[in-house]
Amino acid sequence: MTGVRTLTVTAEDAGQRLDRWLKHQAPGVGHGMIQKWLRTGQVRVDGGRAKANVRLDAGQRVRVPPLPDTATLAKSAKSAPREISDSDAQSLRARVLHEDDAMIVIDKPEGLAVQGGSGQRRNLDDMLVALVPAGAEKPRLVHRLDKDTSGVLVLARSASTARHLTRAFRDKATRKIYWALVVGSPDPAEGRIDMALLKRTGAHGEQVMPDAAAGKPTRTDYRTIGGAGGRLSWLELQPLTGRTHQIRVHCAAGMGTPILGDGKYGGQGAFVGDTFKKCLHLHARAIEVPHPSGGVLRCVAPPPAHMLAAFAALGIDWSDEA
Repeated sequence: MTGVRTLTVTAEDAGQRLDRWLKHQAPGVGHGMIQKWLRTGQVRVDGGRAKANVRLDAGQRVRVPPLPDTATLAKSAKSAPREISDSDAQSLRARVLHEDDAMIVIDKPEGLAVQGGSGQRRNLDDMLVALVPAGAEKPRLVHRLDKDTSGVLVLARSASTARHLTRAFRDKATRKIYWALVVGSPDPAEGRIDMALLKRTGAHGEQVMPDAAAGKPTRTDYRTIGGAGGRLSWLELQPLTGRTHQIRVHCAAGMGTPILGDGKYGGQGAFVGDTFKKCLHLHARAIEVPHPSGGVLRCVAPPPAHMLAAFAALGIDWSDEA
């Protein structure tokens, strides 16, 4: 076992989240152990406790706990990254929508968690090594999609690009477009949902709910593109803020039209017969981001198989919508 280390954050690493920085400093240590370090105060930033999502500044001093020996790490194999299979690597490479020296944009499949965590052994973050030559730096995540949401996901090739993109998301210099199939018809057919949301953890895990007193403000613009006789509607949604599960709560609680397959927020009302696959019908359709070298990059992801099947069953021609 190594001893305690105190490391200085470099200019290249400035702007990174503390938990991601720790993953680079402690290779082989699983996500669960890093979270334990943070939860128990074993990690200190400039002498004080810090949360996983704190952004680091150049020159800050970070206390890193002793690294476990090989035997201890072996016992933590459940949280260690899995070896990437050839089929997973090929599948991920086939989902690249855009690639250049600074960025990679992929079409994330439905059902794949973006990062590891409790009960999530297979995750996108571990698979990203498949997108670069052996020994090259793994691309960095700069934003998130829910496990059950498909669509465009932006990756940075370097820490400097990650900082550029993180600022763009934080400063709302990006534009994200989602498609959803919802149960019912929004009234009015287009508009804006403005609602304060609060994240809580209970018997059924983490959940977000409206809370005018303690919640944080969230806004989503929406418009109805098409539908099927009031039974289901096809929506385009543009989140203007970026809270956890924002679109899902806005559809279910804000408009009374839960996303098809979203039992977490819509209960049984989110399911309609046996025609449609029982999974979330929410897709990150397009994104526009300022490119580090100038200009705006726009990427579009085709709908996933289960949404294509739903469109076909409803007689919807989606191909003319950008």
